[in-house]
Amino acid sequence: MKIRELEKKLLKAGFNRFRGKGSHRKYYKNQRRVVISGKPGEDAKPYQIKLVEEAIHEK
Repeated sequence: MKIRELEKKLLKAGFNRFRGKGSHRKYYKNQRRVVISGKPGEDAKPYQIKLVEEAIHEK
């Protein structure tokens, strides 16, 4: 899974992208914050995939 795919999942789940620095991008929804690092074409690390899945399925 690529970084860009994780970002698409976050946006589809209602997260809003806020500014980041360098290769770090911040996504917010209510009080939940998710920071994704890496270039969009890079492979996502297992912890990043887990972080995004947990954030999307959190109530």
